[in-house]
Formats: sequence, structure tokens, C-alpha cells
Amino acid sequence: MKVTPTALPEVLIVEPQVFGDERGFFFESFNARRFEQLTGLALHFVQENHSRSARHVLRGLHYQVRRPQGKLVRVVAGAIFDVVVDMRRSSPFFGRWIGLELSADNRRQLWIPPGFAHGFVVTSDYAECLYSTTDYWSPEDERVIRWNDPALAIEWPISGVPMLSSKDNQGVLLAEAEAFP
Repeated sequence: MKVTPTALPEVLIVEPQVFGDERGFFFESFNARRFEQLTGLALHFVQENHSRSARHVLRGLHYQVRRPQGKLVRVVAGAIFDVVVDMRRSSPFFGRWIGLELSADNRRQLWIPPGFAHGFVVTSDYAECLYSTTDYWSPEDERVIRWNDPALAIEWPISGVPMLSSKDNQGVLLAEAEAFP
């Protein structure tokens, strides 16, 4: 396993060691002991989510207040452009974002700690994502930042308006958002 910090230092790219031959491949998608050795973080996941989305579907930018979730995200089919925004007002990185491709081919995973908003857009015909979370989904605590907030200026790799849920269509601007201290 290789762990690489991003421009938001607590957000980590996790790349498993893949063993492959003519039969296919094998890799450990997560090993708690090894992850803790490399990061100093002892994670306890309580929920696993699986989503399938069509090309140009954009989900996010989501986060939870009062019950923030850490997420380990990976793609098992297709490809996405994954985005993380720092929602901690006390952070020197507040309001900054990073984005990168996660795909079934590159097998990268992204560790998103509590205190960050998360979203993605599907860049392949479809994508299936798995998210391991450190807390349960709490609908009353969920908040949504507008995907196209000019203050964030996220460079989504799409043209036109993506397909959004009604919840995501009603996201607020970062300036109006409830953030973490």
C-alpha cells in the first residue's frame, strides 16, 4: 500500500499493491493495520455504501455537521472525477478543493477525513463507487454546497450542466454554508 498526501494534507491518495497475472489480479482494498502504520490513523468503519451513476451524473458536494463522516472512496467500475473541499473554518485550507480521477483501472482510493465536503462527477459511461464511512448517514445533519459555486471555481471535467438530484440542485454557496469550527 502506498499513501500520498494531496494539496489538502489530511486528504490522502491510497494505492494498493496489486498482484496480477494472466488469470487476473488480487489486492487488499483495505488493511487497517497497514493503513495505521503508514498514516497514524486508526479507522473504524461503520457503514459501506455502493452507488452506480451514469455519465455526467454529479453527486455532491455533501458533508455532515454534528456527525461528520470520514470516507474511504474507491471506484470498482468506470471512472469519476472526485472532489474534496475543506469545510473547517480554522484550517488554512478552508474553502480550497482538490480533484482527481478515481477509476477501476487506476485502483486509487481517496481518504477524506471528517470536516470535508465530497462530491464527484462520472466521466465514463457509468461508474460504481464504494464508500466506507466512519459514522452513519444522518440526514438531519447533511449539508450540500453548490457544485458550481464561483467562490470554489471547481474545474469539473464536463461541458454543460450535469445531471443532479433535487437535493444537489438546492445546495448553498460556501459563504452561506454551515462549516466546522
